[in-house]
Amino acid sequence: MNKHKSIPALIFLILFLLAGCATAPYTERGQFILVPRSQENSLGDQAAKEILEKEKLSTNATYVDRVRKVGGKIARASDEPNFNWQFHVIDNPKTINAFALPGGKVFIYTGLFKLAETEAELATVIAHEAGHVIARHGAERMSLAIVADLGQKLALQAAGAGGAGDTTLQAFKVAFGIGANVGVILPFSRIQEYEADGIGLMLMAKAGYDPKRALDFWTKMAAQSKEKTPEYLRTHPSDENRIEAIRELQPEAADDYHPEPF
Repeated sequence: MNKHKSIPALIFLILFLLAGCATAPYTERGQFILVPRSQENSLGDQAAKEILEKEKLSTNATYVDRVRKVGGKIARASDEPNFNWQFHVIDNPKTINAFALPGGKVFIYTGLFKLAETEAELATVIAHEAGHVIARHGAERMSLAIVADLGQKLALQAAGAGGAGDTTLQAFKVAFGIGANVGVILPFSRIQEYEADGIGLMLMAKAGYDPKRALDFWTKMAAQSKEKTPEYLRTHPSDENRIEAIRELQPEAADDYHPEPF
């Protein structure tokens, strides 16, 4: 065996053996995470900066104040002082969406306010995105992408081809939707979506929002959805499955609910 070609295989094995065995908060699901929290947050900060330079932020004081108010309550409920929570509103009325980046950067499109008409409904969305952050779903997905990338480079080197590139940066792009692979990233992403829903219910309840109101938002989301792609090819659960899972989790979240914010 070529000594040099065996080096990537050794690195590949070491990564598996030294991988951090983390546990997701609330659900206690075991996680495979290779990326240090500092690097994860740094990439999130870099991506957030690029988004803020590219996207037009909303100047609608009602939207901005509401997002900051609700986001602040959710951030305090998360009890995660190590995150630099920031909540931004992107001026795009045609887009009904929201997303979060590692480190606590949450972005809400103005189109979402067509459905999130109350604070509780907005809390449903922001708490869901915060759930992704505190469960380190970005780092988890990056770790899978790193393993896939190293495996590809190993195969290329074994075949005598090159395999250069920034593995971590490429993994970040894959983890957040660029070059996702059916059968690897997408199915796992659905697990994370369900998990973020559950964590989100807990967070909104702790922040003083009735978790029952989460069904109001997701029911409206299901009604306006025109997505007909089969669930196994989607990054998100089907509307019906999501609503049923949320309905089952609500009693547990209700134990932390108090009408007055903590």
